[in-house]
Amino acid sequence: MELQRVKRVILGTAKDIANNHIFSFAAALSYYFVLAFFPALIALAAIVAYLPIPNLFNTIISTMARVVPPESMGLIRYIVSDVISPSRGALLSFGLVGALWTCSSGFAEIIEALNVAYDIPETRSLWKTRLLAFELIFITGTLVTLAFAFMIVGPRFGEFLASHLGLSRAFAIIWPVLRYVLAVSFTIIAVVQLYLVAPNLKQRFASCLPGAVLAVVGWILLSDGLSLYFRGFADLNRTYGVLGGGVALLTWLYWSGFLILLGAELNSEIIQQRGDGTLVLKQPPPSKVRPSPPTTADAAQPVDDPGRAKTA
Repeated sequence: MELQRVKRVILGTAKDIANNHIFSFAAALSYYFVLAFFPALIALAAIVAYLPIPNLFNTIISTMARVVPPESMGLIRYIVSDVISPSRGALLSFGLVGALWTCSSGFAEIIEALNVAYDIPETRSLWKTRLLAFELIFITGTLVTLAFAFMIVGPRFGEFLASHLGLSRAFAIIWPVLRYVLAVSFTIIAVVQLYLVAPNLKQRFASCLPGAVLAVVGWILLSDGLSLYFRGFADLNRTYGVLGGGVALLTWLYWSGFLILLGAELNSEIIQQRGDGTLVLKQPPPSKVRPSPPTTADAAQPVDDPGRAKTA
């Protein structure tokens, strides 16, 4: 019985991918991801510059290289090094504003795409969804930043915590593995919050967890797989020239967006297979407006008889 339900969930998810045009929405998301990616890096560089930690931004870029395709890292380093030069203070301030707006546009597109993935209508007003997009920037940005922080501090940070907090030696030994577990866990929580907050659907944390786990685990495997593919099989620089790094970045962002939507499709199918499958909207649609009564002229207008010929 349970095996049949799992089979129905998998088949239903695969069917919804085609019916809901998930690949097209992933392409749209990749466009907004590209627009938001570099302004977000500029904003990050502006914030990191005020922290009393030497070479912190370079450490962040090196950590990004673990998931971003290597062909794209050269392009990223070139753009970032050009933008964060000392004479570009005004541009960094502009980057903060640009990052917020472009990221909010990207999250607004994610809200629309997730509504389609869950097969629900959008009944919230445009200004509410835009404010919700800014809220998602703060929520997911904070959680992803924490996930990156665990990656940046390094394996010896466990010894520092053990000595200053009075923890056992075992904590310092398991920290190199624990930091990866914490980084993945915070990333999963970030995706869960995205599924909870963005779509116009009331859900529980547990209902969003399967899709979030699928999205994050698939994203990790995708990043490693694309890196191996670009290094061993696809010579993008020979095919696209100077655009090779940009094409690699766009491909990575495209499949990243697809995995986010795939997780939402899985959650939607699980909800529909569980219980009566009822989906409760956060904001129900307005009641139908009662039609206004006809005017006196309309009421006096005779109804034409289709069977009677008109005379001049």
